Amino acid sequence: MTADAILMEGARKRYGDKDALAGLDLRVGRGTVHGLLGPNGAGKTTTVRVLATLLRHDEGLVRVAGHDVRTGAREVRRRIGLLGQHAALDEELGGRQNLEMFGRLHHLGARRAGARADELLDRFGLADTGRKPVRQYSGGMRRRLDLAASLITDPEILFLDEPTTGLDPRGRAEVWDSVRSLVGAGTTVLLTTQYLEEADRLADRISVVDRGRVVADGTPDALKARAGADRVDVVVRDAARLDEAAGLLPAPRAEVTVDADRRLLSVPVTDRMASLAETVRALGAAGIEAEDIALRRPTLDEVFLKLTDRGVPEEREVAA
Repeated sequence: MTADAILMEGARKRYGDKDALAGLDLRVGRGTVHGLLGPNGAGKTTTVRVLATLLRHDEGLVRVAGHDVRTGAREVRRRIGLLGQHAALDEELGGRQNLEMFGRLHHLGARRAGARADELLDRFGLADTGRKPVRQYSGGMRRRLDLAASLITDPEILFLDEPTTGLDPRGRAEVWDSVRSLVGAGTTVLLTTQYLEEADRLADRISVVDRGRVVADGTPDALKARAGADRVDVVVRDAARLDEAAGLLPAPRAEVTVDADRRLLSVPVTDRMASLAETVRALGAAGIEAEDIALRRPTLDEVFLKLTDRGVPEEREVAA
């Protein structure tokens, strides 16, 4: 068994004179959640379609579960599941009937399909709703059932393409819990999403895609570090003492950002906790009252905006 669940090296896909994939490199370890982020048109969905054998790439090496997607497409399909952006459920059938139908479509046989349906309904907390028509399900329940349907053959690798689009916070949390459970049981997940919080919470590693290639790859924390230093933010109660407070922060005055309208001071720091403690001591000694003092890390939103700017370097940059 290879160490990588997914391997892409120099993958290219062209539509006329346009490169949808322009030499994309991707490596996904087994039993992990790997996030794929990028702006619309960056190549995320094309990547998933190539990996799922729904689209033939033009150049490069693409292997899934140890099999080449061109020469071993049938073996690849036996080992993957795919959850697209839109539910593929029959609204009039119950949850169990839907799962049985998917099982029969995958040639499981009536008895095995029924047993698998019951197993998945229980696994996703839907056992007591199995006979209720899907049209009566909440958004989160529908998505969990759709996720269950994608697992009917117990795949090694699951592709989730925008799995929580349109769901409310409760529904998104339900899907997140289900994904964590799958990975805990050994499933590999490749996740494309527009919700950066989703990638931050779920992904062990993230690849940022722009113009058909990976422009950055790393853990969420490593990518955030590239967007800038941690910061200490202070909201001063008395606006008249804003400049005085700025001179007490643990950095040269020139590095302090001042937002007078919000009475906010912000300073980059390297030692987060020591800098926070130093700030509290200095303000207290000067008798300057703070309404709020907080440590702030760069967010994935900031990473996304920085790395997918059209001025980003053409060469791939790797964060450890």
